[in-house]
Amino acid sequence: MDKYTIEPIGYIRSPYLEKFAVPRQPGLVTTATTQLQLIEPYNAQEIIDGIEQFSHYWLIFGFHQNQGWKNKVRPPRLGGNQKIGVFASRSTFRPNGMGLSVLELSHIDYLSEGPCLSFHGGDLVNGTPVFDIKPYLDYADHIEHTRAGYAAEAPTAKLDLQWSEIALRQQKNLGLTSNDIRLIEDVLRQDPRPSYRYKPGKADHHHYGVQLIRFNIRFIVTGEQCQIIEISPL
Repeated sequence: MDKYTIEPIGYIRSPYLEKFAVPRQPGLVTTATTQLQLIEPYNAQEIIDGIEQFSHYWLIFGFHQNQGWKNKVRPPRLGGNQKIGVFASRSTFRPNGMGLSVLELSHIDYLSEGPCLSFHGGDLVNGTPVFDIKPYLDYADHIEHTRAGYAAEAPTAKLDLQWSEIALRQQKNLGLTSNDIRLIEDVLRQDPRPSYRYKPGKADHHHYGVQLIRFNIRFIVTGEQCQIIEISPL
């Protein structure tokens, strides 16, 4: 069997420091910013000549925090209880561990180490290797009258959100910006818990923690309400 070698053209900088709490699709949390820092020999300015003519780009990347793959997986959209073939899913546990996301280009910063592309939103973990980017073409990539099986509807934010009094004080003492607060709230409203944890009418007494932006955030979920109970610096 033929084997192919690919290498990153750059690496992602994002507020998502671990897999847990990453949005399950790139357009769900638009308050996030995803940056792609190009590396040698792909960081020459001429390599991105004309890139701003296009509004959106496909990013082809690697799930670098995963190990191994499975024939069948449990998609969150099916409640985490039903198995389906990996090729009928967008699971991160794939034979070649590659992902594909379309993101809106925001702007380009020309840094000493080379161009850094900024995008709105995103679902990529900090440090993700990117193998290629290609312009999104509406006439070619947008297809009407498709069938999307168990994922026909876009997911909606599930949870109301509250800050405990302690977390509110910590929020102020740590100097969170308004964008930091919006991003944390938008991420947690999506309910990042494992899908088997959200069962209607069943109490969840588990305490959760996530590393996001530059903070450790601890929260609990009661019914349809998420409460941030503590926030501390990394």
